Amino acid sequence: RFAVSVGYWKDPYIQYFVRQAKERKAPEINRGKLEREWGQLTCYYARVHGVSYLIKAFLERTECNCQIVNLGAGMDTLFWRLKDENLLPRKYFEVDFPMIVARKIHNIKSKPPLSKPIMESHSGDSLLIDSHSLDSSRYSIVGADLRFSSDLEEKLKKHSLDIHLPTLLVAECVLVYMTPQQSANLLKWAASTFPVAMVINYEQVNMRDRFGQIMIENLQRRQCNLAGVELCSSLDSQRERLLVNGWENARAIDMMKVYSFLPQADVKRIEALEFLDEKELFEQLMQHYCICWACKDSSNL
Repeated sequence: RFAVSVGYWKDPYIQYFVRQAKERKAPEINRGKLEREWGQLTCYYARVHGVSYLIKAFLERTECNCQIVNLGAGMDTLFWRLKDENLLPRKYFEVDFPMIVARKIHNIKSKPPLSKPIMESHSGDSLLIDSHSLDSSRYSIVGADLRFSSDLEEKLKKHSLDIHLPTLLVAECVLVYMTPQQSANLLKWAASTFPVAMVINYEQVNMRDRFGQIMIENLQRRQCNLAGVELCSSLDSQRERLLVNGWENARAIDMMKVYSFLPQADVKRIEALEFLDEKELFEQLMQHYCICWACKDSSNL
């Protein structure tokens, strides 16, 4: 929300899910903290644009005749943004813990700018909504635990998941919170269920060096355990986990590389928003996150 309010990218819907960020102190008060914050905001910028680029490429290639399953979606606003761009897939699914889902559904029900687009895109029978699930013809929210793929599949099928449609699965900072076996089971399930599919995974990488260890220690101090961090040791380990779990081809690039691929005119624009001349920390941060993607492509899309 803070990145959007400063102008890094546009998202008119995040305000309905996240309270306004507190006012930030001036740069001279705590320069070290601001260096870290600037790096994090720019990393978010690269993440949003990098993931969005891949999603839109999939939608373009399938001509939107597909479905998207957003795993661990939280308060993500992608459904509304895609609708505004006339890029909705045949159906868009979100999955998260029932407690998170309940909070999101409450916000949707109580805020017309969120509920109206769902109603506008809906056709057929009446829209189904309760405290832990929402199901319309184009958008569904499912409360489920991603660590149990059989339960996940059952709930998605109740909401009209079509295993024969080209399917894009998106996981942003999700798999790293599962054990390697749990995330392997999820990836295997997806690869074996959909004949034509793509998965996008955004999470940490290069976590065995000193900077990576400091990141882990900082998270542990906040009682945040990265159960799957051993798979984040390198770009090779990130690719390999996808290949060994049934995906036909896989790629992984760190966020510094993603940043270099983004339209440079826009990069200059966001760097001018809050210019800080010390970029070493920023580059280290960007080298410790990555975007990986893999395909299973029986239709040769």
